[in-house]
Amino acid sequence: MLRDALVDLIEERGFERPTVGEITERAMASRVAFYRNYRGKYHLVEQIFDEAIAALLGSMGDDGERPSIEHWAAFFEYVAEYQPLFGALFGKKGGPWFAAKKRSSLSNMVAQHLVPLPTSSGLVATLAGGMFVQAITWWPENGRPMSPYEIATRAGRLASTLITEVDRAPG
Repeated sequence: MLRDALVDLIEERGFERPTVGEITERAMASRVAFYRNYRGKYHLVEQIFDEAIAALLGSMGDDGERPSIEHWAAFFEYVAEYQPLFGALFGKKGGPWFAAKKRSSLSNMVAQHLVPLPTSSGLVATLAGGMFVQAITWWPENGRPMSPYEIATRAGRLASTLITEVDRAPG
C-alpha cells in the first residue's frame, strides 16, 4: 500500500514534493507503521530498487556465471510487472537522488557480474551501468515497444560491444 501511494504521489507531483505524512495518509497507514519499516521515503524507494537488483542477481546464482540474456529479460519483466512504480521513479518526475542511486547500483552490478577487465572496469562498468539505466528509462517511457527479451537482447549486445571495444583499446 505504501508503494502504491508513493507511485501515485510521484506521478501526480514528482518525487521531491510528497512527504511521509502524505504517503501514509494515501496508503491509510500510520506514520508509526511506516517508520517501523523505513527511515523515510528515500529508504522506501531504495528498498524497492534494491529488491529489483536482488531479483536480477538472484536469478544469476552464485556460481560466478555471467548473466545471460534470460537473466536480463527477467529483470525487464520485473520492471514491467512494477511498471507504475518504475515509470514514476525512472521517468521525468523521479528525483535526481534516485537517478544517482540507480546509476551507481547498476554500475556496481555490472562491475561484479559483467566486466572481466581489471584495469578499465571502472570506466566500462560506469558506462554500461548508465546504458542500462537509459534502457530501463527509455523502455517504459516509450510504451514498452518491445518484449522484455528483446530489450534485454539489445541492451546486452550494446554492453557486449562496449566491453569488447574497451578490451581491444591499447593500454
